[in-house]
Amino acid sequence: MKQSFLAIGGCPVSATIHIIGGKWKVVILYLICYQFSRFSEIHRMIEGISKKTLTEQLRELEADGIISRTVYAEVPPRVEYAMTEKGLTLRHIIFAMRDWGVEFGADKVAE
Repeated sequence: MKQSFLAIGGCPVSATIHIIGGKWKVVILYLICYQFSRFSEIHRMIEGISKKTLTEQLRELEADGIISRTVYAEVPPRVEYAMTEKGLTLRHIIFAMRDWGVEFGADKVAE
């Protein structure tokens, strides 16, 4: 029986999509790259994302070692997110997606 290339587990693109794929993760990473580091800032910047979904996506990114989470013992509590060294290696991919969207995608969003 012939196995799919993706099912073999040897596809690096599939591995990347597994980590940063989905509706919100790349947008979240894009904002964190631009120093939007607090939960409330990120939530405010992404129209249509629920707090529950944002929390889940941030936890997954943290579990994969892409972002770090720092909790400050203040009242009210302050939580900030930052790119890890591993996460910073994704910047060129995220910025390439931004550049492509500026050049070719903006007209499609307007339609």
